[in-house]
Amino acid sequence: MHPKHLKPQPDPANRRLRLACATALSLSLLLGGCASLFPNETPDDSTSKVLTQATWWNDFHDPLLADLIARAMQANPSILSSQAALQQARALRDVNLAATLPNLSMSGSVQRNTSDGGPASITFRGGLDASWEIDVFGANQSAVASSEAELQVANANLRDMQLSMTAEVALAYIQLRGLQAQLDIARHNLSSQQETLQITQWRAQAGLVTSLEVEQAKTAEAQSAAQLPALQSSLDQTRHSLAVLTGQKPNELEAELLTAGSIPQIAVQAADVIPADSLRQRADVRAAEERITAALASVDAAQKARLPKFKLGGSLGMTALTLAGFSNGAAVASQILGSMAMPILDGGASKARVRAEQAVLAQTHATYQNTLLTALKEVEDALIALRNDRERLIYLEQAVNSANNAALLAQNSYNSGLVDYQTVLQTQRTLLGAQVSVANVQTDLSTGHVRLIKAMGGGW
Repeated sequence: MHPKHLKPQPDPANRRLRLACATALSLSLLLGGCASLFPNETPDDSTSKVLTQATWWNDFHDPLLADLIARAMQANPSILSSQAALQQARALRDVNLAATLPNLSMSGSVQRNTSDGGPASITFRGGLDASWEIDVFGANQSAVASSEAELQVANANLRDMQLSMTAEVALAYIQLRGLQAQLDIARHNLSSQQETLQITQWRAQAGLVTSLEVEQAKTAEAQSAAQLPALQSSLDQTRHSLAVLTGQKPNELEAELLTAGSIPQIAVQAADVIPADSLRQRADVRAAEERITAALASVDAAQKARLPKFKLGGSLGMTALTLAGFSNGAAVASQILGSMAMPILDGGASKARVRAEQAVLAQTHATYQNTLLTALKEVEDALIALRNDRERLIYLEQAVNSANNAALLAQNSYNSGLVDYQTVLQTQRTLLGAQVSVANVQTDLSTGHVRLIKAMGGGW
């Protein structure tokens, strides 16, 4: 132990520093303790995550389609824009949330003073300022609730964009496969007519038919050949659209989609009646609901803005002649204050803001009703189209079988000299029309399923 006269004496500068730190700590605890009187729950970011996109396209069992959709989800500019909008909405929510929490700021300054004939003096100042608006009536919480609802709207918009983009990719891919099927049918028909033309020319050389039938065969062959460039043009344009949807240059999918593939068909059959409640999974319906929530919160915030506002604040300041003086000889000043503010006369501006928010609420209600009615219409239209397309396909497949038999019989009869060329030409045209119709209906069935899935918000 030190002798009493050798014990270290307390340093006045250190005592001031400890006093300043204790004052700052007390001020922080005071504001934090007041905050605990009015709990402010931070919205969990898990509620703001985009709903998982249902992989409905796997029901088509087409790996290339699934791969193209995955590329679109990663690189499509519209999806990237919606993702940025979601980030913006989350940031704006956090800005409103920060308004409910205490604020702490720091300041510092250097001042140089001179007088006539006297030496210059320099003064260093530093300080901490803290404030917190006590949300007694919940105005700030209403603003947070409104921004949280807007965040959910952005979530729903992103999900809607994802669903729309996956549906567009699937529709373009199905259309491309349908065009490839039509192109194969046209090429097969052209090959058949070229064989018929050759036979007709041989028969003309043998004196069995006239040159009229030869010219008719040439005309039919040329007309069939003229269909190929038109189909190829539509096929190339569809492939270019599909590439752009996946965030690639128009020609980048040429090698992958050069080989013709079958039209993807879905095995799941749609129900004849779908409950209206299932429409709530549609992103646009959810977004309309969240807009109503946001509008209600905005009305509440506008009404509560007319009520008194209470605020706690405090400051801590230190002044010294040198930077080292902040720990040795600094002058410390602190204060804690409370304030109340309430609008008295504002020319009716606050009441007008309430009326404006109420008008917005009425608009969101009307928009929600229109969105729901549109959704119901889209589902009903898709169901009717699927039902009728399935029935059409049954009859058209029967027509193809009959037309194919008729074409074979006509060709054999013509080769035997039993019928004229007009009979062969007519049966070939009938067969071609029936085959193209089957390909079109198969395409319509697949695209109809995609449209129903989109109308249902991603499945049922």
